[in-house]
Amino acid sequence: MIRKARVRSRSYRAYTRKDIDRIGKHLGLSPREILALRAVSFVLPFRVNNYVLEELIRREDVPEDPIYQLTFPQPDMLKPNDFRTMLRMVEAGASEEALLAAARKIQRSMNPHPAGQMELNVPYLDGRALPGLQHKYRETVLFFPSQGQTCHAYCTYCFRWAQFVGADELKFASREAETLARYLAKHTEVSSILFTGGDPLVMKSSVLRRYIEPLLSGEHEHLTSIRIGTKAPAYWPYRFSTDPDADDLLRLFEQVTRSGRNLALMAHYSHPRELRTPEAQSAVRRIHRTGAVVRTQAPVIRRVNDSAQTWADLWRTQVQLGAVPYYMFVERNTGPKEYFEVPLARSLEIFQKAYRRVSGLARTVRGPVMSATPGKVLVEGIAEVKGEDVFVLKLIQSRDPVWTNRVFFARYDPEATWLRDLEPAFGEKEFFFDPLLREIRKNRKAPAWGDRTVPRRKITIFGHVEWE
Repeated sequence: MIRKARVRSRSYRAYTRKDIDRIGKHLGLSPREILALRAVSFVLPFRVNNYVLEELIRREDVPEDPIYQLTFPQPDMLKPNDFRTMLRMVEAGASEEALLAAARKIQRSMNPHPAGQMELNVPYLDGRALPGLQHKYRETVLFFPSQGQTCHAYCTYCFRWAQFVGADELKFASREAETLARYLAKHTEVSSILFTGGDPLVMKSSVLRRYIEPLLSGEHEHLTSIRIGTKAPAYWPYRFSTDPDADDLLRLFEQVTRSGRNLALMAHYSHPRELRTPEAQSAVRRIHRTGAVVRTQAPVIRRVNDSAQTWADLWRTQVQLGAVPYYMFVERNTGPKEYFEVPLARSLEIFQKAYRRVSGLARTVRGPVMSATPGKVLVEGIAEVKGEDVFVLKLIQSRDPVWTNRVFFARYDPEATWLRDLEPAFGEKEFFFDPLLREIRKNRKAPAWGDRTVPRRKITIFGHVEWE
């Protein structure tokens, strides 16, 4: 339901581990639950704000409330031995230094950078690695501004959780706006830049402007779209309405769209409740008035949105507000994935049921999609082929452009939750992309980076011979 109401200003207030006792009591948690929350918060990032606490979480439903599960770390997010270790140390009054050291060991065991982000995605300029950039796909560069490596509130499922735990070796970040502009000027194969983090919209508008304005120059005419990955419309919608520099932010958006480029806010909405407040709906309307597009995405998350009705409600509300449903992701194989993951077969069932319940305007969405090492793998369906039950998969975006839109098959496994759990169908020893991935890992460079080290190859797709 669209609720047009006047948005009153609110001063932002963040709550972190040091506030756990107070906000735990506010939510009605028992002393034991508060102690457990404090123990887990040393390992997994915790940050929530007054809007999320007061407007989105239903206190009477805690701890099962989906927004509470989405923002408050839970004991079962750690392996039992790891949780017991942290809990005993907290109970014994261990020092913060000792607790953080124990937490760091656990964090390193939780696959902090999945899908080859550190070793395969970092590009080079003039022989120097650019650790604040990722260039996995030929047409798209991801940029991590160092001032945007936090969020208005943290999602417990976040696949970039390692950005927020205070360990510099686990972070992706860059302060080099000039280097970004030079890299993009050199790589004319890139048509889209994605500002990500963290959340770039935690930055002041004047800081964000210093990154974006240079990209609107004539030497970047090949750059046709600018994307901003953000949770701000859900977790702090005042960023677009009553914050002191909200109007300046919207003027920057207008400047981008007037330049002839598409500006897309890749907004993360995990539950319909995040779109039902007047503040959230006003934020979407104000963004649209600048000419920007709001595209929406989220993973399917156990305990938060693992039902077809939830997704159907989410997509219908987005369409009603003029936002474009974009992706239903599969929870990545990082962090507390076991707590949230949903089997691929179940994710597909949720997607298909929800998809059938919405109009064609919402069927822009694609899913379930895994952002895996070879690329974005869409689970198209389950079929019987030659007497064998198989997953029908498609690479809708790929590390090597020649793979894009290619269909392939994996043996059906009702328990599989990720690409690495699957085996090739029909007796094949490996998937078609595995040989090149070995070469890419060996050379530490990917074909999409422009300066390719992998030789041009002759390939056959459905009997048709092509050169990539």
